[in-house]
Amino acid sequence: PGPPEGAAFPPARYKPPATETNPALEDPTPDYMNLLGMVFSMCGLMLKLKWCAWIAVYCSFISFANSRSSEDTKQMMSSFMLSISAVVMSYLQNPQPMSPPW
Repeated sequence: PGPPEGAAFPPARYKPPATETNPALEDPTPDYMNLLGMVFSMCGLMLKLKWCAWIAVYCSFISFANSRSSEDTKQMMSSFMLSISAVVMSYLQNPQPMSPPW
């Protein structure tokens, strides 16, 4: 079927905006959380702080949840593995549970 009676032009089609031309649509949250996860996992590994290692795991999950499927997953997976290793190493060195700060 063609255009309806009295239509002078064909119906417009939706074109999604390109992120290269509109940088305001780009979400920086995964990148920030990836960086925070790396920083906290390094603090957890070097300073043997369990809470830093757990925050790194949390940041890695947020980064993974907010990322797009078209992004490169190597950096995200390396951040996730680094945070998991920080948790494992901190509990291998001191198997006692975390004590509350209060």
